[in-house]
Amino acid sequence: MEATHDLVPPVPPVTIHLLNQSLLIGAVVVLVAIAAVRLSLTSGLPSLLLYLGLGLALGEAGLGVRFDSEELTQVLGYSALVLILAEGGLTTRWSTLRTAMAPAAVLSTVGVVVSVGVVAVASRVLLDLPWTVALLVGAVLSSTDAAAVFSVLRRVPIHPRIAGVLEAESGMNDAPVVLLVVALADQAKGDHAPAAWYALVGLAAFELALGAAVGLAVGFAGAWGLRRLQLPSSALSSLAVIALAVAAYAAGATVHGSGFLAVYVAGLVLGNAGVPHQVAVRGFAQSLGWLAQIGLFVLLGLLAAPSRLHEQLLAALALGVVLLLLARPLSVLVTMTPFRVPWRQQAFLSWAGLRGAVPVVLATVPVTVGVPGTEWLFDLVFVLVVVFTLVQAPTLPFMARRLGVAHELDSRDLDVESAPLEQLGAEVMQVRVGHDSRLHGLEVFELRLPRGANITLIVREGKSFVPTDRTALRRDDQLLVVTTQAARREAQRRLRALSLGGRLALWSKPRP
Repeated sequence: MEATHDLVPPVPPVTIHLLNQSLLIGAVVVLVAIAAVRLSLTSGLPSLLLYLGLGLALGEAGLGVRFDSEELTQVLGYSALVLILAEGGLTTRWSTLRTAMAPAAVLSTVGVVVSVGVVAVASRVLLDLPWTVALLVGAVLSSTDAAAVFSVLRRVPIHPRIAGVLEAESGMNDAPVVLLVVALADQAKGDHAPAAWYALVGLAAFELALGAAVGLAVGFAGAWGLRRLQLPSSALSSLAVIALAVAAYAAGATVHGSGFLAVYVAGLVLGNAGVPHQVAVRGFAQSLGWLAQIGLFVLLGLLAAPSRLHEQLLAALALGVVLLLLARPLSVLVTMTPFRVPWRQQAFLSWAGLRGAVPVVLATVPVTVGVPGTEWLFDLVFVLVVVFTLVQAPTLPFMARRLGVAHELDSRDLDVESAPLEQLGAEVMQVRVGHDSRLHGLEVFELRLPRGANITLIVREGKSFVPTDRTALRRDDQLLVVTTQAARREAQRRLRALSLGGRLALWSKPRP
């Protein structure tokens, strides 16, 4: 008798036609998601909701794209989180975190434990879950998403210390939460006797410390190497920095440390170490971060089944109320009071604890690990994230003003990049005085640059300074010329003429 096999749907062959279709769909999705950012800014809603909606529109209830693999979602979700955390570290200024690092570290560890405990008790009482599953639910829901917070606070700047706490917390709390969810899911399988709580705490502390050490080592070693390599291209520097950040994650996870903490710490070090082409590196990291967020949220929307979501609505509302009004405020109170954070700032920190992609991704872990009877968890977390983002996000600007934590003056670092310069109608030129250039010896006032153009900085022998009208140019000087778009061509023409003709070119006047 011939052996029988289960009938498995054939996997479609990978062809050029399939590649073309996939590229077209992917490009359209990214373009629509980018356009949705404008809607996010005007409506005050985090872009994650729009991306989730885009995924639902593509899924089984919309265009019919079928995607139901929790394992692939977890793998791609982890990959996206690596890039998001790398971007978070690379674009964070250490000056904004210096005073917020200690309270944020306590909030992202002790605060997580408090939140897990409160939500676990509520899950046990309200949903009648076993303690192991109840603790797992609490751990999945304990991670916050500052990207969602700042997407609705761009128009209303808040107190720098509070902004720093939210930003650092989001970068650091993913690591302990992931460790906790994986450990609890392993316990909930029931394959072996549960480990003692102090053993879990000790293991988590060890993995966090090891991950932080790996991140510091990769960050400082990478910054040292990049400063000495002096790569000639900003594109190469950007690729090198991202590769270092990803390597930090991989190395940390390989040695059984926290890879997520390693990548964030490495990014934080590299982003503040003064590596070459820093502005280009930040821009490239932000592009990858946006792409990772778009892909992740659309993927999660595809995985969700709208036909099942209503079944978890009441449970999601109940746990969401506990999380918003009890678990988060209690975790903030316990961790922020020793740092003498005023109650108004504590209240805002409590309300600003938005949930985002991380809880939804972590909701797939119990299924992939093999915890029986937890298929409903993804739907519950998905509904909770959507509903309470709709509740909290639009009210954050109002809460900031009401609680007195909003600042009237929004002070931000401005990177020199094309978009802001185009909005200002300005351009920047870098000019080098060559060895044979007749610009040598001319004073700045003699250049008679057209109106709207000015030399704002000179770099000479590795030192930079702001020139005066009487500053004489020297060979190998590097000039930073800021000019309006209308005056750029005339400024270039004038400098070329002076470089070739020297003072003889002074007789020709630039156009007004």
